[in-house]
Amino acid sequence: MSSRVASSAFHIPSLDGIRACAFLLVFLGHAGVPGIPAGFGVTVFFFLSGYLITTLLRLEVERSGRIDFKAFYLRRTLRILPPFYLVLSAGVLLTVSGLLPGPLQLRPVLSQALHYSNYWGVYHGFAGIAGGTAVYWSLAVEEHFYAIFPALYALLLRVNCSRHRQRAAFLAICCGVLAWRCILKFYFHVHNDRTYLATDTRLDSMLFGCALAVAGNPALGDRPAKPSSFLKWSLLAAALLFVLSFTVRDDRFRETVRYTMQGIALYPLFYAAVRFPGWGVFRLLDGRLLGFVGKLSYSLYLVHGMVLALLEHWCASLGQALRGPPALAISLGVAWLIWLGIEKPAARLRRRLEH
Repeated sequence: MSSRVASSAFHIPSLDGIRACAFLLVFLGHAGVPGIPAGFGVTVFFFLSGYLITTLLRLEVERSGRIDFKAFYLRRTLRILPPFYLVLSAGVLLTVSGLLPGPLQLRPVLSQALHYSNYWGVYHGFAGIAGGTAVYWSLAVEEHFYAIFPALYALLLRVNCSRHRQRAAFLAICCGVLAWRCILKFYFHVHNDRTYLATDTRLDSMLFGCALAVAGNPALGDRPAKPSSFLKWSLLAAALLFVLSFTVRDDRFRETVRYTMQGIALYPLFYAAVRFPGWGVFRLLDGRLLGFVGKLSYSLYLVHGMVLALLEHWCASLGQALRGPPALAISLGVAWLIWLGIEKPAARLRRRLEH
């Protein structure tokens, strides 16, 4: 794929499949299915965000020679905020009307609206918010990333860092974040929410994706005819890292090394899925069903917790296992309506603004 492709037309089908898998991990975990790592689904979303945003910025620089910050933040605003505030407002209204259990508190809800709910959750917990909207903490992390990363990338370009040095810089920051988590956990003995929710301790999950985007990006440049032996061995090593990250239950490991281990393991997985979408199990990511779920994944992520909370409140007699399938069906329906009514028109407006 040529690196001169316009960002407005840039689309990697396998990423929709990855989005769908990440959402399903989150949904099944929140629906109470035993052994499903919902938190890993969030980590996959973080990696994907870093990879995709950096790829789009790289395409923009190659096309125009610079980063248009105004256009970047306008695109992000149109992509993220309309569904974000629609679902948050719906949660508030459902709680005020008594359809969701309450009570609401102003300061926790403001932390969601103003994109610092992750730090509010660290120091105050999530009491006082609309049922099912605790997932907004991860969106706060991403908003913080969007606020600082374009400037960091522009600085590296300004000082004429090569792509390999850019990758080294991002990976060095990842090492710094790991060291910071270790200091917090082993020296200050912080609770798990501090390392799980905070931007300064989760930023590396996105930066691993950024590193993949700037050097050896699987979506840009010529495609080799078949996967190399090195990639196959890398995928085997990644599988072992995933197993280790899921099976070791010690809190100190889980809140320090685990995120780094998963970021490293996602590196070859994303590379193979994007560069060889027809190879082995990766062809499943290009399927129509996963593609449809992936297209709706952002709105699904926003609404699924609220739907689960509504069914738990009003249909408690069904039991947790029986509430899962209707919750998924309702979430898909609501997300599809949001996509039709909000996301699709906003995408058209973004494309018009790019020309």
